Amino acid sequence: MSQIRAWAAPAAGKPLEAYSFDPGPLAPEEVEIAVEHCGICHSDLSVLTNEWGNGIYPCVAGHEVVGRVVALGEQAKGLSVGRRVGVGWNSGSCNQCRLCQSGDQHLCSSVQPTIVGHHGGFAERMRAHWTWVFPLPDGLDSRAAGPLLCGGITVFYPLLSYAAPTQRVGVVGIGGLGHMALKFAGAYGCDVTAFTSSDSKHEDARAFGAHRVIDSRDSSAMKAIARSLDLILYTANVPLDWKALMATLAPKGRFHVVGMVLEPMLVKATTLIAAEKCVSGSPTGPPSAIAEMLDFAARHNISPRIERFPMSRINEALEHLSSGKARYRIVLDADFG
Repeated sequence: MSQIRAWAAPAAGKPLEAYSFDPGPLAPEEVEIAVEHCGICHSDLSVLTNEWGNGIYPCVAGHEVVGRVVALGEQAKGLSVGRRVGVGWNSGSCNQCRLCQSGDQHLCSSVQPTIVGHHGGFAERMRAHWTWVFPLPDGLDSRAAGPLLCGGITVFYPLLSYAAPTQRVGVVGIGGLGHMALKFAGAYGCDVTAFTSSDSKHEDARAFGAHRVIDSRDSSAMKAIARSLDLILYTANVPLDWKALMATLAPKGRFHVVGMVLEPMLVKATTLIAAEKCVSGSPTGPPSAIAEMLDFAARHNISPRIERFPMSRINEALEHLSSGKARYRIVLDADFG
């Protein structure tokens, strides 16, 4: 195939248009995938609108890809043509630096984001380095697996790194990231508290695995759980009351940020020092953690709640997400014909 059909933004903030490109020869360690489904993440919106200032256009976004291997470079390993696979936020790394060699490929200084300077999954086919192409366990539904490869690993990796099944975990923001965090934390065995300012999400939060739901605007409810949480996952992309949230952490508790909040966080040093609390963050996760997350999701029957659109209605789907109406992730079904 000399030309790949796709949907691309011709410039920042512009509606996506039908677009074709020549991918060139398949590199020795690359894998080509026929896209079947691709989730839409808020990060796609941020790149398409150049909110982060790193957009390159025309931009073929889409980094929650599920499909089948159709071609393998001569040095690609561990995969076969026809294998059902997925690709997430990253599609390559140098595999030579100390971070890559120590298993932190997602922190490599030359890591290749799937949708920045690279054609993503809003296309009939896409390519990635074999180390970032993940075979999907049989227990995962292809239609819903895509969001696990970005949002799923984003919330699973901090649990894997910092939580224990006996601990008390809070999840702030019950949206695309937060609802998956509730599912993973509950299956992990944690005591789970959901924070949301949306009354309409209380019932959903309990269904996703929360043992209790706290209105983050209710000062009395916030005070009632003071010094009780071992880990807070902040999944929102807007700033909330940092002081009130930090007060719910137990001594030696961790406040971990995975939502892309662009404004500075206001946290006093005395808040951290007095009870040995810490603030941290992480982007996605290394390949080893992604593979572990996929196995965990299949074992515990964890999948995001999704809404589906044909890829030909991609602009409608993007508007549905940007307007805040998505419940809770959107998945596109490739329909190029």
